Amino acid sequence: MFKALLLTKTEGAAPHCAVTELDEAQLPAGEVLVQVSHSTLNYKDGLAITGKAPVVRSFPMVPGIDFAGTVLESSDARYRAGDAVLLNGWGVGESHWGGLAQKARVKADWLVPLPAGMAASQAMALGTAGYTAMLCVMALQQHGITPEQGPVLVTGANGGVGTIAIALLSRLGFTVHASTGRLNEAEHLKALGAADLIDRATLSAPGKPLQKERWAAAVDSVGSHTLANVCASIKYDGAVAACGLAQGMDLPASVAPFILRGVALLGVDSVMAPYARRAKAWERLARELPPEVLARNTETIALAQAPAVAARLLQGQVRGRVVVDVNA
Repeated sequence: MFKALLLTKTEGAAPHCAVTELDEAQLPAGEVLVQVSHSTLNYKDGLAITGKAPVVRSFPMVPGIDFAGTVLESSDARYRAGDAVLLNGWGVGESHWGGLAQKARVKADWLVPLPAGMAASQAMALGTAGYTAMLCVMALQQHGITPEQGPVLVTGANGGVGTIAIALLSRLGFTVHASTGRLNEAEHLKALGAADLIDRATLSAPGKPLQKERWAAAVDSVGSHTLANVCASIKYDGAVAACGLAQGMDLPASVAPFILRGVALLGVDSVMAPYARRAKAWERLARELPPEVLARNTETIALAQAPAVAARLLQGQVRGRVVVDVNA
């Protein structure tokens, strides 16, 4: 038996979420059984746990799109008992039981070895948000963006993607501007590496299709009018890595920035990213982000606290990252 956060739903009612004792035999099919030590809460987890959006495809469901732990059993030659592993995405926590539990059984293809020297708790202090932030940084670098071209904007700066993106970019020598609705968090964002703060209200309303050139590039986790205004304000030959939709999934923009300034809009998907890209992102995260940066950007909670913290996360009341110790 093991503990798990279980979502159940009856016809016409909202999902119910509670810590439940489950039997290992109830786990879904997969080649690898993992003893989970830590998981985390992402925006999508918040939506699943609170029922604010229909991200869960079937019930009952164990939420949690991330986990880190140790292999207990494996029928796949790539993994053996005792191996330290982590997982992000692949529909886990949505259509396949996820990481907010003490055990998980998943496909071997979905796993990535835990980087050498990185603890499971550190991996989940990054989680899908941190891994996505690194994918965004990699996309900008592959496009040829360099610190000499000018500042880089990070929207949703107090969120999981935003905070890690600030830390990564600043350590790579970029001047980082941070857009947030919580200007009272200025001290924290500047400690992570932000050089300047911008009130998100200046970007979140409808704007002109082409605006003053302000940034060489941007990492956007917000979407909607914010992304449209960001694209309209990127310098010639710049780029925007787009990975989220906190404001909305619409894009009320024009083609002007793309055909008049050569701006590139780079879509970043973390859920189905191929293994090689995942492994590279995690190797870089292990190498480029000091543990002390993660420590001051992370709150650790017990499994039973996840529903309450998920609600706070959706209300914009959580700073940085939340690690869930599933054994606490």
